[in-house]
Amino acid sequence: MTEWYEKSFGEDYLLVYKHRDVQGAYHEVHKMINWLKLEPKSQVLDLCCGMGRHSLALADAGFRVTGIDLSDVLLREARSMDTEHRVKWYHADMRELPLKGGFDAVVNLFTSFGYFQEDGEQLRVLRAIHRILKPGGSYIIDFINTAYVTRHLVQHSTRESEGQNIEEFRKIEDGFVQKEIHITDTASGQKPRIYQERVKLYSREQLSDLLHEAGLVVDQVHGGYDEEKYDEQTSPRMIFVGHRPVQ
Repeated sequence: MTEWYEKSFGEDYLLVYKHRDVQGAYHEVHKMINWLKLEPKSQVLDLCCGMGRHSLALADAGFRVTGIDLSDVLLREARSMDTEHRVKWYHADMRELPLKGGFDAVVNLFTSFGYFQEDGEQLRVLRAIHRILKPGGSYIIDFINTAYVTRHLVQHSTRESEGQNIEEFRKIEDGFVQKEIHITDTASGQKPRIYQERVKLYSREQLSDLLHEAGLVVDQVHGGYDEEKYDEQTSPRMIFVGHRPVQ
């Protein structure tokens, strides 16, 4: 059986999320550098790098960057933007990283976590992060704030882009936030192309426990990329910053 994440990160994903801009990535990377306290030329892994916006911004900031993603389509897009070949790109499952350890930092951004049904599979991702980090190395996991999403979920939205009608249906069910995306060509009116997205919801305490079980320390939790402190009621995100212990 094909999992949703094996189908949903294709050509249409580029259309649905084309509003994510490069300048935003540079702003977010600037904050990350401060949080992670990275030295110049540090080795950074962008885990689930997608189209590579943050990987390239990190490379521009002077770091040695590796990007990993499961989607061949998104990696193709990332490589096309990396005209100077500054980033090492790999196709891989986030649970099974084909790399040796020794990274100074790992970043996992914009809810590229919680894709799996079982907690044990999420834990495999965190243990892979632990393995790939050098002792004392830092990480960021940028996740949605469950309490905020539950109160502010937009159940239905529709928009047009490049002659395509994009309709999105969202719900929270069985501990997951789920999205169904219908894309219809407005000229032909053909049957819609349908995609699913599903992310397991975790509270701050639950995700902290998983990180601890994987051997990772939580140092800070931010509510967004403008330095705001995490607040369960008002923060749209939970951005965990921490490290692998030296011993």
